[in-house]
Amino acid sequence: MAESEPQEENYDNMEKMVEDMNGDLEKLLEEMEKLTVQASWMAYDMVVLRTSPDLTSSMRRLEDAFLSCKEEVQKTLQEVLNESKGEEQRKE
Repeated sequence: MAESEPQEENYDNMEKMVEDMNGDLEKLLEEMEKLTVQASWMAYDMVVLRTSPDLTSSMRRLEDAFLSCKEEVQKTLQEVLNESKGEEQRKE
């Protein structure tokens, strides 16, 4: 009977190792699927941009508008923060 215990222990260890390996492989497969989807979208975007020059200029205008809007929001936020600091200093 003493011999059966180590064999059962080895079997349990082997079973645990196989389960862990299956879990790792599933995680790797999911990551590969995500990367494949990202690569597909990148390829699609490249094809669309190359076949539609109007889209490229529209995207540039959109990016410029976003950047100027972002700059304005940052300026306004800075002004608000400066005003609130000034009010706190006056109260002290």
